[in-house]
Amino acid sequence: MKLLQYLSLRQMLTLPYVLLVLLLAATISALSYAAGRVAVDTLSKQLLSEMVFRIAQAVEHHVSGSSAVLDTAFPADVAAPDDIADDLANLRTRFWLATSVHRQPNNYAYYGDRNGQFFGLWRHSASDAELRLRTSGDGPRTIHRFTGISGELRDPVRETRIFEPRERPWFKSGQQALLHTWTPVYIDFKTGELVATRARRVNNAHGEFQGVVATDLSLQHVNDLLRSLKLSANGIAYVVETDGNLIGTSRGPHLRQDASGSNVRLNARDSDDPLIVAAQRAIERLVRDAGEGVQPRTVVFETAAGQQVEAAYARIRDAAGLDWIIVTAVPRSDFLAEVTRNFERTVIVALFASLLTIVIGLMVLSVVAHDLKQLALAARRVGDGDLNAAFDVARSDEIGDLAKSFRLMQTKLLSDRLTGLANREAFMRRVAERLARQLERPEPRPFAILFVDLNDFKHINDRFGHDVGDRVLQEMAQRMRAGLRSRDLVGRYAGDEFVVMLDAVHSRDDAEGARAHIEAMLGAPLLAVGPTAAAPGTGASVGLAMYPEDGSDVESLVQHADADMYRRKQSRQQRPAIPAMPAPP
Repeated sequence: MKLLQYLSLRQMLTLPYVLLVLLLAATISALSYAAGRVAVDTLSKQLLSEMVFRIAQAVEHHVSGSSAVLDTAFPADVAAPDDIADDLANLRTRFWLATSVHRQPNNYAYYGDRNGQFFGLWRHSASDAELRLRTSGDGPRTIHRFTGISGELRDPVRETRIFEPRERPWFKSGQQALLHTWTPVYIDFKTGELVATRARRVNNAHGEFQGVVATDLSLQHVNDLLRSLKLSANGIAYVVETDGNLIGTSRGPHLRQDASGSNVRLNARDSDDPLIVAAQRAIERLVRDAGEGVQPRTVVFETAAGQQVEAAYARIRDAAGLDWIIVTAVPRSDFLAEVTRNFERTVIVALFASLLTIVIGLMVLSVVAHDLKQLALAARRVGDGDLNAAFDVARSDEIGDLAKSFRLMQTKLLSDRLTGLANREAFMRRVAERLARQLERPEPRPFAILFVDLNDFKHINDRFGHDVGDRVLQEMAQRMRAGLRSRDLVGRYAGDEFVVMLDAVHSRDDAEGARAHIEAMLGAPLLAVGPTAAAPGTGASVGLAMYPEDGSDVESLVQHADADMYRRKQSRQQRPAIPAMPAPP
């Protein structure tokens, strides 16, 4: 009886304590899951939008070089010859240079005229090439191999198949278009790869249509880019034309075979991948609702199997008629997989802790609860707009991984989406960190702040539209990023204003030199506006502030640089007026 009473008493003392531990474990598990859900709900859309934006940048970079190829092969002020044979040397020089601009992927540039003559230059390597000629209006072409820009033509081979340039789709498209134009995407019969051709008409010395210059662009690079992406276990990314025909996918085929065994285009709605099919249906509705917008947009949809999926898309368009859609789609279960696994691990650990050692379990759970509370609070603060929400979590387990991922998400949110530069908040924080490090040094190490304001940017927006304005901002950002040292920092302050931190300068003269360098860099003609409409008044006014002479904190340094920029801009505006920018073509 006493033993039973003893056991009963022990159970009475232990059971509430164990139940309390289990209750704490359940609470902490729920808190872990809630923290993960808050983080996912807050940042998953941002991450997907960021991914499609970065894919769009890479694809735009891949296709953008084709314009420069055509303009190098036939500059706007160069008239087409009446006879290719009369201008063969100049054509060889220009087309060699054109295929050197973006040899991968634009290694082939060619020209056909209204008389049936043809000139094409195919680059096999940096030094070897072949010339494809048809100097009469009929008959096959002759292929000549040569080495170097002006190397001797050798090994002539006459093709057996008649090549009539005037019957080719690129010739007809270029003849009908006044400016650059893209042909429909097609499958190259030699390589089996998807290809798009960019073409432009060329006039003779009398301003009459003479021929069409074109360059081929292999789209295999787009497919390779998508397959190299580090997506989630079940996530997908793909690029389609507006009719749904696939250009590339991160998994599965983007072509199919017809009854004869030949490759044909595969439409996303006919894919064997159910996630691509479901995503395409959802994105088509989103595109219809969005109209002509090109900025990344997100949507949550449900597959036929009832799976919740989050997707984002961005649209790539240009003046030559390019119109592609980039899509990323990730099941929400992928986002929550680590959160779910962490929840399960927490329950298991709590159970073992309650059985093995209540005391140790309580201590561990207390620490975990503290860290999870910080993560949940930080996630909520990010959701309320405080992107700099700080938390002190340094662990090597799954919660630590979640904390690292959360910090990485915060870092991405501190980047300017349009230019890829640090945004205003990130820049100000970096300068503040630089000042904090300065306080730890016995002697001051001067640095400089530059405040950059683009000249006549409103005029560019009003004249050419906001799409061109965005490209101008991107071009200016790229110039500054390429022209400064790796330890310097460039950020977008607001609108057409940028800020630069020159991390270490020995004197004001050094800073003035850097300012002059940036002004010269930004004063070059704008490629985004176009060579025929470049604004003579473009460039930027750059203000300068030196630490510590002009300020000892972030705000005073930026304000001093801003005021200095304003004085320089006023001085510029008081100069004699510059002729107005010509209207866009």
